[in-house]
Amino acid sequence: MNHTPLTLVIFGATGDLARRKLFPALLDLHCAGHLPAEYRIVGFAKSALSTEAFRRMVRSALDAHSHTHPEEVAAFVARAEYVAGDFTDPKSYGTLSAFLAAQDRAVGACTNKLFYLAVPPRFYDPLFQNLADSGLSVGCVGGGAGWTRLVVEKPFGEDLHTAQALERKLSLLFKEEQIFRIDHYLGKSALENILAFRFANSIFEPIWNRNYVARIEVRILESRGMDGRGAFYDGVGQLRDVGQNHLLQMLALIAMEDPGAYEAGAVRARRAEVMAALRLRKGGRRVKGQYASYRTEDHVPCDSNTETYFLLEAELDNSRWRGTPVVLESGKKAGQTLSEIVLHFKEIPSCMCPENLSGARRNLLRFRIQPDPATGLRLWARKPSYGMEIEERYVEFPFVPTGRYRMHDAYEKLLLDIIEGNQTLFLSSKEVEYSWRFLMPVLEQWQKEEPVIYEDGNLPAFPAQSR
Repeated sequence: MNHTPLTLVIFGATGDLARRKLFPALLDLHCAGHLPAEYRIVGFAKSALSTEAFRRMVRSALDAHSHTHPEEVAAFVARAEYVAGDFTDPKSYGTLSAFLAAQDRAVGACTNKLFYLAVPPRFYDPLFQNLADSGLSVGCVGGGAGWTRLVVEKPFGEDLHTAQALERKLSLLFKEEQIFRIDHYLGKSALENILAFRFANSIFEPIWNRNYVARIEVRILESRGMDGRGAFYDGVGQLRDVGQNHLLQMLALIAMEDPGAYEAGAVRARRAEVMAALRLRKGGRRVKGQYASYRTEDHVPCDSNTETYFLLEAELDNSRWRGTPVVLESGKKAGQTLSEIVLHFKEIPSCMCPENLSGARRNLLRFRIQPDPATGLRLWARKPSYGMEIEERYVEFPFVPTGRYRMHDAYEKLLLDIIEGNQTLFLSSKEVEYSWRFLMPVLEQWQKEEPVIYEDGNLPAFPAQSR
């Protein structure tokens, strides 16, 4: 643990993300001893709150969250401070800068500064500029040894053009090592386990390619609908909300080459290679769907053609996977909540199997990310009978054996990595650009295309053997 004092400034500290995710994750890090002995959380938002009122809000947010640290809440909340300001007003940043300088003088050191942007993307541009113009992006007023880091939540732009403009602004004002583009999905331990599973077990590497794998499927399904997010979601859609980030990152982990070491530069470069090689499959399906009750949701136009479901068939233009179909699927009101990656292996040329099993005797490897993270393998074995009868056996083992480990929250893991300066689980600018380049033809095609309407739990058709 770095013992240099830390100041964590949360822009948008009165918002939903801070209350539901950031404060509980920080409390867990506090209780686990992963934060410096001297740290402060500074909330920055437009609401005219006093520090005491802000602390009551933080406590209320923690009380609403399931945690096991009641005895630590008071000590944690006492670390919270508040500065009222406007994200778009340069004067507010002068106020914030003076406040942080006073905090540094009080502890007698230039504290490390972590600026977390828990704000809507429309505020990114002025916020970046004001941080840089105020001198906050370079550390302590008057100089000092403390680092400064910036955390940017997804979405990173709304298309290729806006993403490139955002990245240009970031690169002019900040160094790449200061920027942490956060996709909370990458903080899920079950996703990191994919890399361990692949590269720590020698039996898989020889068959992890187009010669043995018939199809790769990556899907994220949700049973819920809008849950009050209609105003935000209708301008985004499922492809931008889930496909451009979560789904493609899952694919990158399953398809990437061996990075040689679990090190940020190597891992991010290998993930970027997958994004750069991704292509829409010629003649492949592009299904745009919308659940039947979507247009009756609050703040959704009655003629909206925003997709709540999509299925894309793609492929990777590289030597390992060329020609192997990649199916990307995600949707709301899907009748279940499920995140998984499935590798369907090719049928073997010959088999001691009855003819009625022909076409069904494929091995399958499934990584279930949620719910109940686990890895499963479909095998074929002889029945205990007089003849040579073959039956399916599905072997599954949980990612976390019951009672042995605590599953940490994704934000808890990612916040710790940011503090430690580890960018492995954060997106590089190249990954962001390549992902938008892949999706732009679909987004442009779907602008005026009407979606296929589906009833709750009855998604547009997909091969039954995948379910």
